[in-house]
Amino acid sequence: MSDPIVVAEGLHKSFGGTHALQGLDLSVPKGTVCGVLGPNGAGKTTAVRILATLSDPDAGHARIAGHDVACEAGKVRERIGLAGQYAAVDEKLTGRGNLRMFARLHHLPRRQAHHRADELLDRFGLTEAADRPVAGYSGGMRRRLDLITCLIQRPDVLFLDEPTTGLDPRSRGEIWDSVRDLVAGGTTVLLTTQYLDEADHLADDIAVVDHGRVIATGTPDDLKATIGDRLDVTLEDPAALPAAATVLNTLTGTDPTVTGADRLSVALPRGGLRLAGIVRELDRAGVAAADVSLRRPTLDEVFLRLTGRKESAR
Repeated sequence: MSDPIVVAEGLHKSFGGTHALQGLDLSVPKGTVCGVLGPNGAGKTTAVRILATLSDPDAGHARIAGHDVACEAGKVRERIGLAGQYAAVDEKLTGRGNLRMFARLHHLPRRQAHHRADELLDRFGLTEAADRPVAGYSGGMRRRLDLITCLIQRPDVLFLDEPTTGLDPRSRGEIWDSVRDLVAGGTTVLLTTQYLDEADHLADDIAVVDHGRVIATGTPDDLKATIGDRLDVTLEDPAALPAAATVLNTLTGTDPTVTGADRLSVALPRGGLRLAGIVRELDRAGVAAADVSLRRPTLDEVFLRLTGRKESAR
């Protein structure tokens, strides 16, 4: 694993009597995607604002590519890009016009600005729409254009704040492909998202933030492994739900979760249980199961277990 390009150590930040960050630590290796998840008010946005030099910490330190975000903010800004939740492009301009404008704002000479705009449009599949006003773009195309405006200066680190909010599945997939292309080219991505499946697909590592601290880190598979496999049971008769719940509680020592009118799910103890034995115990209790299956937990279930909250990871 390469040396970290993003480092946060003991970050604290308060707003009046509200402690947004309470000793947050984070380390992101170069050329990877780090997904930052957490409930509303967990401190994710505050942490990103500090790392992107938009806010100073009350205590602690953070570095991007070796530069302190508070003492060397100018040098940090030369190395980063930031795409917020909503596309910040000019709808009256064409896609090509937007990119040329952003390139000029970054002080690129006119010829170089035109070349860079054409290069990015081609790389991210927007050449055919390049000379159309952005007002006529789909939501996914606007987000892609917004994303590539952050790449004019080839940032080492790109902060993406909920990049696919409100997009349809096809557009989300296009953004995912764009993020993968960036990482393949060496860019490091720090991603906050309300979609846990997005973090599952894109992130090399995940940091779960709650109450202003990172409470868990690891790959998606590592985090899933911490809570073990899940057992899903579908019943032939929904009326048997209470009896099935009693059997599963006795076998696992855990109250199962009702996931539908005729379905339950429960975490299996380490060492597991054999499906045949589970079906046998259900039969003894007079419970007919239409389906019994084992699976890995989802990130949603990991998130709920870690934070105790079921709300989206915003």
